[in-house]
Amino acid sequence: MNASNPATTRLVTADRLAAVTSLIAEGAVFDGNFHTARDQGIKVDGLVKGNITFETGGTLHVGATGVVENTRMEADYVFIEGKVVGTVIARKALEITGSATLLGDASYDELIDMHPRARVRGKIEYRGDIDAAPRDGV
Repeated sequence: MNASNPATTRLVTADRLAAVTSLIAEGAVFDGNFHTARDQGIKVDGLVKGNITFETGGTLHVGATGVVENTRMEADYVFIEGKVVGTVIARKALEITGSATLLGDASYDELIDMHPRARVRGKIEYRGDIDAAPRDGV
């Protein structure tokens, strides 16, 4: 998949990806922390060195050419196609595609989808009630 084609998602919906309001473009480097209390979104096609935090809501899309390093990322929806080195927290849905590399731990509260060929080196942990019955239709 190249960066010019729209992402194929199975879990993070197109309307969540359309909520992206900020872009770190391919070839750009952002060195610092991104933080907001608003339910917005960010797409990373370039390089981010720092934390990305959405206090509530939020959609984080690491595009196929995107790299996020030495970081802690937290949002309701996290969609990874590129490379992440650090900790990922998805409060609603975590989707890791077949082109993705995650070097670090990930946790999620509700839904996870790891595509075939996704490369993960780290721990993946469910943060919800482990004894609760799964919800139907989800």
